[in-house]
Amino acid sequence: MCGIAGVLHCDPAHPVDPEVLVAMAAIQHHRGPDGFGWKTLDRGVGFAHARLAIIDLNAERARQPFISADGRFMITHNGEFYDYKRIRADLTSRGYAFKTKSDTELVLHLTHRWGLEAALPHLRGEFAFAVYDQQDERLTLVRDRFGIKPLYWTLTPEGLVFGSEIKVLFAHPAVQRRFSSQGLYHQLMQLMVPGTSAFAGIHAVQPGQMVIAERRDGQLRIRTQTYWDLNFPLLSERQSPRADEDYIEELRQRFVEAIQLKLEADVPVACYLSGGIDSCTILGVAAACQQSPIKAFTVGFEDADYDEAAISQEMARAVAAEQDIIRVDGTQLYDHFARTIWHTERSIYNTFTVAKLLLSQHVHDSGYRVVLTGEGSDELFAGYPQLRLDMIRHGMQDATPAERADLEAWLQESNRLFKGNLLASMPLDDPALTERIGFTPSCLQSWLSASAHVPKLLHPDHRAATQGYSPGAAVAATLDSNQLQGRHPLDKAQYVWIKTQFESQVLGWAGDRVDMANSMEARPPFLDHPLVEFAVTLPPLMRLRGRQDKYILRETMRSLLPKALYERQKFAFMAPPAHTNPEEQRAMRALADTYLSRQAVAEAGLLDHAAVQQLLQRHADEATPVAERVQLDAVVNHLLSVQILHEQYIHTNVPQQARQRATDLGWQVSEPVLAV
Repeated sequence: MCGIAGVLHCDPAHPVDPEVLVAMAAIQHHRGPDGFGWKTLDRGVGFAHARLAIIDLNAERARQPFISADGRFMITHNGEFYDYKRIRADLTSRGYAFKTKSDTELVLHLTHRWGLEAALPHLRGEFAFAVYDQQDERLTLVRDRFGIKPLYWTLTPEGLVFGSEIKVLFAHPAVQRRFSSQGLYHQLMQLMVPGTSAFAGIHAVQPGQMVIAERRDGQLRIRTQTYWDLNFPLLSERQSPRADEDYIEELRQRFVEAIQLKLEADVPVACYLSGGIDSCTILGVAAACQQSPIKAFTVGFEDADYDEAAISQEMARAVAAEQDIIRVDGTQLYDHFARTIWHTERSIYNTFTVAKLLLSQHVHDSGYRVVLTGEGSDELFAGYPQLRLDMIRHGMQDATPAERADLEAWLQESNRLFKGNLLASMPLDDPALTERIGFTPSCLQSWLSASAHVPKLLHPDHRAATQGYSPGAAVAATLDSNQLQGRHPLDKAQYVWIKTQFESQVLGWAGDRVDMANSMEARPPFLDHPLVEFAVTLPPLMRLRGRQDKYILRETMRSLLPKALYERQKFAFMAPPAHTNPEEQRAMRALADTYLSRQAVAEAGLLDHAAVQQLLQRHADEATPVAERVQLDAVVNHLLSVQILHEQYIHTNVPQQARQRATDLGWQVSEPVLAV
């Protein structure tokens, strides 16, 4: 994995400043500590690249950006393409000459053969890249099917600026740095509208989409195009289900293939290991593929209610893995909170994100830079309690009201730690979402209910700017109704989760951002797209059966899993909320004394200090109901986050910071660049 950046000017005669490109690469040095490259063309375009060496460790040979042999295409790429050796051999047999061993070079040859859009179905993996076509004066930004790798863009009076992280855009002196009122609103309630960020004018390329910028009459014309989407079958298309064994065998075949491909690297590969069946099955299959002990890294907490270290040890022993457990306490979580926010570039509701950053740091310090991780399993096989709740409420057409009530009561009780967080305290109906989907998905209800706190917490100017604003309606407007109409309720719930919280939360601030903070490449085998395209065809009862979540995965890996893991229900990876531990609560309040003081709030101009203090008092009051304190714990983390973001990205001179970073690294404009 790497970091990418670039500029496309409206005026082709306006040259791109190489020093700006170097600064944009330098500020994301954590994404690419193994070197950098940049290239400008005489058409007002320039790309930069910070490299993390995973495939082809030769620093000079694999330096990006790459330019095609005929000079037409230039590319800068972040991510990995799998099955690239087979594609490379096929292209070589057709007369294409490769100058590097980098998987990135595939894109240039595939684009030359078929055109970029037709080449995309051949790309298998997690990626974000930019291609400039000199002949057509067209820049295309491409993000992988699920949004595993980040990619942002914005427009300035000069043209378009893009990069792997928001800080990369802010390193360009022409990019404005300020919160949008709606973006601030989103930060305080956790729910992000797809394609947006916290900051005015900063857009995210959405998963499975291309953003295309073309020069026309001295202007840039921007359009988006979807090249892939989840396609759950229509109810009318669902035929009589196959035998369970047929589904199980096909999943086994596809899953083993995905693991084999994800183990491909020129450096050692380890695994993240929790107490869930997702990471446990990955570890088991990876150990079999590798036929040697594999390293497994686990994070544990002091609070037994949230600690999964003990149960993960059963799996490690079962496959003779070399397990390394780090333990994190509440004080540590808030000690590293501000550093984590610099990397996430958005608010976080729970400090497990900080724990994940500390885990990735430990893995990096242990000599690894690639890990396999379990993201995607809960999305495909309906592991989350929110998805199961929607199945109970909307998808069990043959169940009696009593049966539904019994299952819901059991689900709520077994997930009581997450009431007010993952699960809303009370059912909520959002008219716009219900109109688009048929119901308001449970995965959005807790955050929509948190929005009740938001208006009074906002500075009066932002409060006025968002008066009457409906985040539910904003989210609903981004969802493709063609992918929702005529689908099973469980399919709809999974689609909405994947398009909203999965991309921005699980894969974003809890995934790539805190892994790459420590130059760690995390690979999710469950998101191998041929596996996903099979998984969406599964009947609902192959995902949820009775009280058993992820039924098909459990049955597929039954012989591999220890009995305790096979029988265990899904437990969300979560750090203990601050209110559960006096030391952690003191650490949170210490941060609040700094970032939520009257002076800090006044200087930022984002929040209403009196309302913030009232909320802090309510959160600290032990008489406040537990579910409310859980929700308020998240809101306090959001308040801290936005104030820290202001300090790091608005108050700080980011372009100057980026230039200084380049100087400190010794990255100079005169650095030579190798082009293909």
